[in-house]
Amino acid sequence: MHVIPAIDLLDGQCVRLHQGDYDQVTRFSADPVAQALDWQRQGAQRLHLVDLDGARRGEPVNDAVVRAITAALGIPVQLGGGVRTAERAEELLACGLDRVILGTVALEEPDVVRELARRHPGRIVVGIDARDGRVATRGWLEESTVEATALARRFEGSGVAALITTDIATDGTLTGPNLAFLRAMAEASTIPVIASGGIGCLDDLLSLLALAPLGVEGVIVGRALYDGRVDLAEALQAIGPERLQDPGPLSIA
Repeated sequence: MHVIPAIDLLDGQCVRLHQGDYDQVTRFSADPVAQALDWQRQGAQRLHLVDLDGARRGEPVNDAVVRAITAALGIPVQLGGGVRTAERAEELLACGLDRVILGTVALEEPDVVRELARRHPGRIVVGIDARDGRVATRGWLEESTVEATALARRFEGSGVAALITTDIATDGTLTGPNLAFLRAMAEASTIPVIASGGIGCLDDLLSLLALAPLGVEGVIVGRALYDGRVDLAEALQAIGPERLQDPGPLSIA
């Protein structure tokens, strides 16, 4: 299972929000490039970026920082937040990002996502953020009546590389992932799921191993890494891809 450190960008700085609330911001670093390089040094095999300004405003704000990060790193970088048109997705893919994540547009214009996935195999990810099981969009500021599992099923067979699944109620809380929600999302389609939200300790990461046989192939970790509650190298050793090559852990499913 891949452990993916997260950098959430707000005004060019590394921050974390509590349950997606822009009024509850914790600032961790004013140098996102240095932070990204540190995660790479500690063994990260992929970096997750979120443009919080873009998610809230629907327009690019942190592109200079994003380009600096992708230029500095030797590992794949993915980004979500405010990617609401095919043109914007193409622009980001051209600037060095390995994957782009589409959330709002996946709900509102799913055909745009399907066409991008057809043109860029393995590089288009759908972000499904849910509050009480229903999809939230536009930086989590708007809620829909669509069930997250129903949205996941819509992209079955589309070529989408993965579904990044966030339970907003757990995001930034360090209280543990919503395993029932993640199980439901993994069972909704055959698209690989990347878990996001709630990781507060190594045991939280280990709890996800039971979902690996269902298709949960990765987990995004943010605040717990910044707070020192999770050591990235230890996490990679405990649940990283090499760990899952041993059939033993899968017996807990």
